[in-house]
Amino acid sequence: MRLEGFDYSSVGYYFITICVKDKRELLGKVDSDVGAIINRPCSKVALSEYGQIAETIIRLISDHYDDAIVDKYVIMPNHIHMILVITNGRLIIAPTNVSVIIQQFKRQVTKQIGFSFWQRTFHDHIIRDEKEYQKIWKYIDENPIKWQEDCYFVKE
Repeated sequence: MRLEGFDYSSVGYYFITICVKDKRELLGKVDSDVGAIINRPCSKVALSEYGQIAETIIRLISDHYDDAIVDKYVIMPNHIHMILVITNGRLIIAPTNVSVIIQQFKRQVTKQIGFSFWQRTFHDHIIRDEKEYQKIWKYIDENPIKWQEDCYFVKE
């Protein structure tokens, strides 16, 4: 699934999607309401206990990897989107690598929960320019609002 020949420890911006196996909605539920103040529908994700653990681990990524920043993220009921930034690509011990960071994230969530519910792999996209970055930022921002249109949405 990775781009052949690309160095994923390179400085750059990466759009990452991590999915729950079989699209099971274990991370939370989308709560929809009518935004009376802003006069448009708005939604948010009420995180489950598992979703809260995932969020805690996401927020700790920069503490564990000096050269990595989670610039933006959303935790959806059965997947997570994030913009992961590699700022330097060189640690004292080993280079920061997108795959290592995501594997470690999954491992830490699994350790705290007591079982793994993740798909084996993850999706990545190398963000190439500001226009693409803004489009992905907006997509992440609006993902809860457009949940029923999402390719990961499962009708009950």
